[in-house]
Amino acid sequence: MPDINVTPQLSDMADISTDAFDYTDIYEQDDSGLDTDEAGVIAGSNESDQQAPALTILYQDDDIVAIHKPAGLLVHRSYLARKERFFAMQLTRDLVGCHVFPVHRLDRPTSGVLLFAKSSEAARNLCEQFANHTIKKDYLALVRGNMYEAGLLDYPLRIELDDVADKHATVGKPAQEAQTSYQPLLNSEIPFSSGRYPTSRFALIKLSPHTGRKHQLRRHMAHLRHPILGDTTHGDGKQNKFSREHFGVNRLWLIAKRLSFTHPVTGKPMTIETQIEPQWLASFTLLGWNEQQLTESGII
Repeated sequence: MPDINVTPQLSDMADISTDAFDYTDIYEQDDSGLDTDEAGVIAGSNESDQQAPALTILYQDDDIVAIHKPAGLLVHRSYLARKERFFAMQLTRDLVGCHVFPVHRLDRPTSGVLLFAKSSEAARNLCEQFANHTIKKDYLALVRGNMYEAGLLDYPLRIELDDVADKHATVGKPAQEAQTSYQPLLNSEIPFSSGRYPTSRFALIKLSPHTGRKHQLRRHMAHLRHPILGDTTHGDGKQNKFSREHFGVNRLWLIAKRLSFTHPVTGKPMTIETQIEPQWLASFTLLGWNEQQLTESGII
């Protein structure tokens, strides 16, 4: 049975309180927006000044809906962000006109494919797929330094606690297994200094997590000494400053590009993919990558 592939255009945008469907027992990642300086245009603004961010529906049928989540948008309500007015879950509900159920999370500063179910039965099926690691997730990230070889990083991660949400938690638990596949796509060296060297090197890579630990991709790339640009928690401050000043990008360079799963009702293989955001494409030009290179690398 052939895959159903969906890749809409981000230019087709639409501007847009409900109780969350609680599957937190299987969630291992947190999207609570703890890195306030990574939260994009939403963080730091006054409640009265906030405007609903534009959402793109990537795919929709009677059972599921997938959107492109902008960077800076929380997936659902959180007591850690009481002043926020807009959440992906509520905006999606208003956009499609029915209740939606979250089945996974994206960190607040991460953009890309976010999937919801339209019924509790479909949600339960999809949550089981996530829990059993049968869903394939592909991300794109811009990292410090050139990379030339693909690999699988098998590096356990200790539970990462937050000062507010986890202030009463115990730290004594052992590290949890965590695996991430990485594949370099394009390398760049530009004649601008971001540190002690006269040039700066970057790589665009594909990341595929096989487990779902908190900030797994960001922590794994930092462990490899190739931190993701814009990561203020695990990254390189000089590189983050360079990203803001040279590329005009003040966000985490991580996008959930592609999600492959089995449709919860029809049983058909599904692949939902989002487009690269215009801000990224403009920066790719500054990095010297042309349309042909981006196409041949499967980026656009």
